[in-house]
Amino acid sequence: MTGTRDFESLSALVTGGSSGIGAAVARLLLSRGARVAVLDREIAGAPEGTLALKADVTDDDAVRGAVDRAAAEFGALHTLVSNAGVGATGTVADNDDDEWLRVLDINVIGMVRVARHALPHLRRAAAERPGHVSITQTCSIAATAGLPQRALYSASKGAVLSLTLAMAADHVREGIRVNCVNPGTADTPWIGRLLDRAGDPAAERAALEARQPTGRLVSADEVAAAVVYLAGPSAAAVTGTALAVDGGMQGLRLRPLN
Repeated sequence: MTGTRDFESLSALVTGGSSGIGAAVARLLLSRGARVAVLDREIAGAPEGTLALKADVTDDDAVRGAVDRAAAEFGALHTLVSNAGVGATGTVADNDDDEWLRVLDINVIGMVRVARHALPHLRRAAAERPGHVSITQTCSIAATAGLPQRALYSASKGAVLSLTLAMAADHVREGIRVNCVNPGTADTPWIGRLLDRAGDPAAERAALEARQPTGRLVSADEVAAAVVYLAGPSAAAVTGTALAVDGGMQGLRLRPLN
C-alpha cells in the first residue's frame, strides 16, 4: 500500500496522538492523504501537519470543544481513532478504588466521551460518503489473554472490546463501522517507563519479548498499519472486528526450544 492516497479528502481525529501508537497513526493517515487532528493532554509531540487540540478525555466539555473544532476546521469528520489510554500494573488487590476509577475513566469512559461527541459529525459524513466513515479503538491483548500483574488494565481493555462490539451493532445501519486493534506488548513510551522502573530493565525487556512468539515487541508503526487499514475504505465490509497485532501471542502455543 506504499504511496496510496486512499484517505484523500477525508478527515480524521486521533486521540492520544502526540506519542507512541497515536502519533504513528496520525503520521500514517497524513501520508495517506487525510487531514488529521490530534487530541491529547500534551500536544508538544503532535506530528507536524496535524491540527493539535489540547484536551483531556476525562473532561467532557474539553472533549466536546476539541471534537467540534476539528469538524469545523475540516468541514467534516470521517474517521475517529480512539487511542488515548493509560497503563496499570498489579493484581486485583494492588490498586485502591481511586486508581481503579481513574484508569477506567480514562481508558473506557474517555472513549465513550469522544465517541458521543463525534457521532453527530460522523453520521453527517456517513450520509454524504457511504463506506468512508469509521471508529477504530485501541484495545489490547490483555482483553483476551490472562496476563499476570495486569488486573486493572485487563479489566479496562476487556470493557473496550465489549464496547467496540456493542457500538458496531448500534451504528452499522448508520454507515459507521466500529472496530478495534489488540496490540501485544508494543514498544511504546509506557513500556519504556515500565522497564525503567524494573530492577533489571534488560531482563524485563527480554521476558516481554520472549512471551511473544515472534520474539520481539510489536512496533507502533505495525499497530498503526492495522488501525489505518480498519479505518480506511479498503475495510468497508469490516465492522465489529478485533484485529490482533500481537506477534502471535493470543493464538499460538509454541513448544519450548530444546
